[in-house]
Amino acid sequence: MKDPDPRPAPALTHLDTDGEATMVEVGDKDVTSRRAVAHGVLRCSRRAYELLAGGANPKGDVEQVARVAGIMAGKRTGELIPLCHVLPAASIGVDVEADPALPGLRVTATARIAGRTGVEMEALTAVSVALLTAYDMLKAVDRGMTIESIRLVEKSGGRSGSWRAGRGSV
Repeated sequence: MKDPDPRPAPALTHLDTDGEATMVEVGDKDVTSRRAVAHGVLRCSRRAYELLAGGANPKGDVEQVARVAGIMAGKRTGELIPLCHVLPAASIGVDVEADPALPGLRVTATARIAGRTGVEMEALTAVSVALLTAYDMLKAVDRGMTIESIRLVEKSGGRSGSWRAGRGSV
């Protein structure tokens, strides 16, 4: 698939001049307000959906536990992803919505910080772990669930400015 952007690809920031993995130096960057939104989907069987939507899952409230797990994971992203900065002041919000049309869950995470580096990885990690938690809570009923379309849908702040995924991507 051809990249539609005609500009040359930027250099990979996590490689030094010798091609070795390294942390990105952010000390000289300006502190700016930064925000990132990520989204993902869990598709499940009708039976699993009925349990999660009706609050009848034996392991507990799937939506609430997934929300808390996502928040916790977003706060710990720097410990989970190599070369990702630890951002203890980041604010993480996770919305978990049962969707009968899937059937399944839609998860959206929003991460915010006033800092020198972005929070895209925090939002993506929060979505990923929220979806994995929902899967774990429902797997006794449906092992064929799928986790799909985890992606960044919006980011703002920093040197690169604002970006939003194309129409129809959310």
